[in-house]
Amino acid sequence: MKIYISADIEGVNGICSWPETDASHPRYLEFKEQMTEEVRRACVGAKDAGASEIFVKDAHGSAMNINVKSLPEYVMLHRGWEGSVCSMMAGLDSGFTAVVFIGYHSPSRSNGNSLSHTMNTNIHHVKINGEIASEFLINSLYASYLNVPIAFLSGDLHLTEIVKKTNQNIEVVATKEGRGGAAVSRHPNLTNKEIEEKVNLSLRKDLSKNIVPLPQQFDIEIQYRKPIDAYNASFFPGCKLIGSDTISFHTNDYYQVLVMFKFNL
Repeated sequence: MKIYISADIEGVNGICSWPETDASHPRYLEFKEQMTEEVRRACVGAKDAGASEIFVKDAHGSAMNINVKSLPEYVMLHRGWEGSVCSMMAGLDSGFTAVVFIGYHSPSRSNGNSLSHTMNTNIHHVKINGEIASEFLINSLYASYLNVPIAFLSGDLHLTEIVKKTNQNIEVVATKEGRGGAAVSRHPNLTNKEIEEKVNLSLRKDLSKNIVPLPQQFDIEIQYRKPIDAYNASFFPGCKLIGSDTISFHTNDYYQVLVMFKFNL
């Protein structure tokens, strides 16, 4: 069993402000350690469930957050950005048994997390077929493109509710609840333990029903916070400026969506 883990920071236990996500800020260290611990617990749960290979993608900011010395020796860690269109899912291929998401967060225009956003804070929203897209949706659809199921996700409560509506078979752990600019969390020891247990449980189940449905066509809308960004993005082949701050894009191939995202998000 070969397991892929994609890890972000805005959905880890307790985090509630942008400085806490920034390596230049003193408070960052606390949440770098929490991100690392949540990933470590996911790795332990996966190994106990029978995983023979575990590949972790550090997928926040610089992609150099996770302390590899704190991870089990059997884990492979992907740090930095290799420049592929896969972005937060770099290294994933069809040979993996399942995907696990750690520390994920609610999408832009959501009150589920004080740090809600989609890909970057210059974007007002990304819509896929009319639905405001989270990074979970963008990345789970890439997994579906490769026919790899999603076993587990941890993150804020609102996102876990979205995930369950997307596919009720995916196991989730809510690490915190967003309330305006605040976060309400249980003690991290409790959610860390639950991540380990739920990852273990998720990988012992029949995963054949855990593939997120992949649409046959993709109507994409990106609304930017600055009109100049929309104007610049409109020159990408297939993109159209449909408002002063908004572009559209249509394709039947999700990989082409990811190519467009690489240059326009």
